[in-house]
Amino acid sequence: MILYPAIDLKDGQAVRLVHGDMDKATVFNDDPAAQARAFEKAGCQWLHLVDLNGAFAGTPVNAAAVEAIVAACKVPAQLGGGIRDMATIEAWLSKGLARVILGTVAVEDPDLVREAARAFPGQVAVGIDARGGKVATKGWATETDVDAMDLARSFEDAGVAAIIYTDINRDGAMGGPNIPATEALARAVSIPVIASGGVASLGDLQALKATGAIAGAISGRALYDGAIDLGVALQALAD
Repeated sequence: MILYPAIDLKDGQAVRLVHGDMDKATVFNDDPAAQARAFEKAGCQWLHLVDLNGAFAGTPVNAAAVEAIVAACKVPAQLGGGIRDMATIEAWLSKGLARVILGTVAVEDPDLVREAARAFPGQVAVGIDARGGKVATKGWATETDVDAMDLARSFEDAGVAAIIYTDINRDGAMGGPNIPATEALARAVSIPVIASGGVASLGDLQALKATGAIAGAISGRALYDGAIDLGVALQALAD
């Protein structure tokens, strides 16, 4: 199982939110590229980046920070937030990102996801962010009636590289991930599923791995707070 250290970008800084609330942002690093280098030095295989301002604005906002991270690091990075059209997908991938994550458009324009996955094999992931099993979009500000499981299944044959499944009520709250829901989703589709939201301890990571169904996990606050030691966690997951 791959561990993805998260760098959430707001106003050019690396921050963490609680439950996706932009007014509850804790700044952890004024230099996101330095943070990315630290994660890389600890041995991570991937980086998970989110343009928080972009998710709300619907267009890239933290481009300078993302480009600085890509330039500073050799490990591949995936990015979500504000990626809503083909031109933006092409632009990000041309700048050296390994993968883009499409969230809002997966609900509003699923054909774009399929088109992008065909055009860029292995470089397009779908972000499914859910509250109580229902998908939320536009930076989690908009609730929908779309069922997370149904949305995941709808992309089964689209060629997407991964599904990043976030339980919004767990995110940033350090209360542990929603393992049953994530495992159920992972078993329902053949697409690799990456768990996000609530990972608070090495035990959480080991429990996700123990399902045998979950391909990866994203952790942010627990790494910044020191609740998880990245080097120790990477070693434990490799064993």
